Formats: sequence, structure tokens, C-alpha cells
Amino acid sequence: MTAEGLHRPSLAAIVLERGIVRRSAIIAAVVGTVLNVINQGDALVAGAPLVAWKIALTYCVPYCVATYGAVTARLETMKRRARPA
Repeated sequence: MTAEGLHRPSLAAIVLERGIVRRSAIIAAVVGTVLNVINQGDALVAGAPLVAWKIALTYCVPYCVATYGAVTARLETMKRRARPA
């Protein structure tokens, strides 16, 4: 609880907010797909086997970056609102 008696959600609660998860997943799907085509396009065209861990990592990184940005912005907004006027 803050001095004003308002409940501040935990970091985990913010990271798992539906809006943040949804937005990060959409960003990861778009950016991850583009990056996978760039990084493994030659293997796709040649019909060669794809590297599963590279595919997973290529989706995971933009998800984490988008989530970090959203959580950081949310925490900054909460901090500004908590400051006395």
C-alpha cells in the first residue's frame, strides 16, 4: 500500500495483465514472423530443415521487449500519479 492507501499491483500482476500480454503477443507474432522469414528464408525456400530453437527465440525476443516496454511505461505512469500535486 502506498501512503495514499491505494493498492499497487505486483510486478507479476502487471506483466500478466490481459492487455499487456495480448499486445505483446501480437507484436511478437508480427515481428517474429518477419524476422524468421529474414533469418531462415533460404531454408524455407530450399525446403531444408528449420532450427526450432531459433524459431522460438525469434518470437520470444520481441515478446519480451514489448512486455518490458509496456511494463516500464505502466510503472512510470503509476509513479507519476502517486506523486503529490
